[in-house]
Amino acid sequence: MQVDDDAPPPSWRQRPKPIGFELAYRLDGDVLEIDSTRKVDRVRLSAVEQVRFFYAPSNVTSKSYRTQLRLTDGKSITFGNLSWRSLTDIDRDDARYHAFVTALSAAIARANPKARFVAGKPFPLWLALTVVGGLSLVMLTWFTLRAFQTEATTAGFLGILLGAASFWQVWPMVKLNRPSELSCGEVPDALVPGGKQS
Repeated sequence: MQVDDDAPPPSWRQRPKPIGFELAYRLDGDVLEIDSTRKVDRVRLSAVEQVRFFYAPSNVTSKSYRTQLRLTDGKSITFGNLSWRSLTDIDRDDARYHAFVTALSAAIARANPKARFVAGKPFPLWLALTVVGGLSLVMLTWFTLRAFQTEATTAGFLGILLGAASFWQVWPMVKLNRPSELSCGEVPDALVPGGKQS
């Protein structure tokens, strides 16, 4: 495979909040350059001790995914696949996001072969989400059954509607954020949209 020396380095631009500056991420050899318009930070990839990929839905969209780099000094860098254009408009470029995260992960694996790559949320957070989500569905099921037993059919149908909506919201968070170890440099397509299987 030939390497194009004239090709621009892999990069990603994101405005993480509706109001605020756009952040530009660019790979420069074994350094990640982060340009926030006001200043430019340079992070050595050898200082990345952990890369975490996770699903992070919000009130606005259920298509939000994030990549988090944890550094040896305890700091972390988090960026996602969505970028705000305005107060009401969100931009998605999953293919470009996937390409950047793949290039970044490969560069981190080269710079620090001991870096940990993990998928999902930390186990205690994931377990808490699973337990709370399961209990809320059990309570809604009990409420619905009691409503139909007492011939309160409107409340029963409301319980079915709330149960379906809760399952639709909670199940992807439980399924996609299940903690797992990845091989060094691995990028999971389920948590980094835009790959060939997406």
